[in-house]
Amino acid sequence: MPASAIRIGINPISWSNDDLPALGGETPLSTALSEGKAIGYAGFELNGKFPKDARGVADALRPYDLALVSGWYSSGLARRSVAEEIDAIAGPLELLKHNGAKVLVYGEVADSIQGQRVRLVERPRWYSDRAWQIYADKLTELARFTLSQGVRLAYHHHMGAYVEAPEDIDRLMALTGSEVGLLFDSGHCYMGGGDPLQVLRKHVDRVCHVHFKDVRKAVVQLARNQLWSFPDCIVNGTFTVPGDGDIDFAALLDVLLQAGYEGWLVVEAEQDPAVAPSYVYAKKGYDTVRALLSAAQERNAGLHPPSHRSL
Repeated sequence: MPASAIRIGINPISWSNDDLPALGGETPLSTALSEGKAIGYAGFELNGKFPKDARGVADALRPYDLALVSGWYSSGLARRSVAEEIDAIAGPLELLKHNGAKVLVYGEVADSIQGQRVRLVERPRWYSDRAWQIYADKLTELARFTLSQGVRLAYHHHMGAYVEAPEDIDRLMALTGSEVGLLFDSGHCYMGGGDPLQVLRKHVDRVCHVHFKDVRKAVVQLARNQLWSFPDCIVNGTFTVPGDGDIDFAALLDVLLQAGYEGWLVVEAEQDPAVAPSYVYAKKGYDTVRALLSAAQERNAGLHPPSHRSL
């Protein structure tokens, strides 16, 4: 697989956090973009400090020669009709299309507690087969629409939401059509009770976007024992960048390359930049992923023909 097939991007959350504005709230977008470019990142995902219109996003990225990787979309599909969601998603979808992004980070926020100081064990759940199927059918229809617009829906399993645990991911993938892509987030997978390598192996054919987030296992255990909320996890250092925690990213990369993955690898870690300085940790994440990717590409060279899988 050619080195250019996979690009390394970053989420601005290393500099400022949308859910917890006190974390890096004073840091301007220009600082994140200039530092990210200097480190070597090829693109950025959106955050709340980006302009809200397509041209404004393009203007923000252009001076730094950075690509738009994707952007988070807060969906209420669990409580809305497909028609209502299509109306709501139209603007964000157009912004992504205009700026060349091929995937949409889909976050189901209906009933989510991810931004609240509420114990994660109190997250929402569907308790019947019918409820799961109704949601899955709506999601497939919505994903079919985004694909018709040239952007694939990348479903983000997320702490504090309906789809958090590995069994939730299994069920969602089983009940939805192939139009629904999976955003594999290593950190959320581990925190949600999964073995990232096992989950990735099981669902790699549906993976269309990747967030490489590391975890500090000792802090994860503390979070579980003390019944933390998601904001508690963030401020207490549950997550970090690749190379600073305990997840085996070399093994994950091997699975992705052997499956012919050709999308983005996005470094992401919800941390307090006052404790984990943005530039230092963003660089650590980039250097780690860049080195691991080069080594993985060498290991996997010639094992599989180039993939033409559309993401």
